[in-house]
Amino acid sequence: MNTAARAEDVSIVIVSWNTKALVLDCLASLGDAAGSLALEVVLVDNASTDDTVAAVRQRYPEVIVVENRDNRGFAAANNQGIRAARGRYVLLLNSDTAADVGSIETLVRFADTEPRSGAVGGMLLDGNGAFQASFQKAPSIVRECLSASGLGSRLWFAGYPSYGPAQSRVRRQVEVIPGACMLLRRAALDDVGLLDESYFMYSEETDLCRRLRARDWSVWYVPEARITHFGGQSTRQVRTAMVLELYRSKVRYMAIHHGTMRALVLRSLLTVILRSKRAIAELRPATRGRVPRVRWSDLGARES
Repeated sequence: MNTAARAEDVSIVIVSWNTKALVLDCLASLGDAAGSLALEVVLVDNASTDDTVAAVRQRYPEVIVVENRDNRGFAAANNQGIRAARGRYVLLLNSDTAADVGSIETLVRFADTEPRSGAVGGMLLDGNGAFQASFQKAPSIVRECLSASGLGSRLWFAGYPSYGPAQSRVRRQVEVIPGACMLLRRAALDDVGLLDESYFMYSEETDLCRRLRARDWSVWYVPEARITHFGGQSTRQVRTAMVLELYRSKVRYMAIHHGTMRALVLRSLLTVILRSKRAIAELRPATRGRVPRVRWSDLGARES
């Protein structure tokens, strides 16, 4: 891994929580993915108990490690990494990803051709090589309810409200790219600020994309840059808590960007939808217990 960081190159920020094997695999992919770029890697560990930090320090001593004593959440940890990074670009990359050969270099070279690109994302693939949701429109009450209910995936693409494979073959400006792989221009971050740490996890990248677009920075999807995203490797360890965190963050986003009344409407509708899904799941032995119990209070402000 060529880590002789230069101002014109990229800093890669990875947040980890109990995903040691995946982190090591992710780090192993970066050299070929960066191509001719010199890169800097910053790992922010949210109090893992699986010896992630020791393993990384032993195998990749050149990686900058920020070791937290508690789980600070995705947004706050990424911000720690961004502050420690020195690159002209910062790539937020999930710990459960593996970057394809040349993918990071492709993102950076594209961003260099689009001086107002604030964020650039690539095509995400699952562990079997199948297309994953890689960009989408900004949230609305209708989209969030269609997604939560499952109607969106039944009527459109399985990854609704994201676009499907047929619409994802060409470069395009988009509204939102996922935080699993998000190249950010340092100048754009200096303009709009870092991730909003009031989101513990989820929707922070959606919030950032909205703030970038509001300041006339563009958000791009570049399918030639391919990233394998195994998905949910940390969150599945505490699945119920993360389901609630997902929808709590969606309500928070709505409150911040669309006002209290719309947030209350979304909160009410999501509570009804999730409680209905729970009731239906309880009637089927195969799905019993898979949908968490949700109360109105669960989707309010997160307890500190």
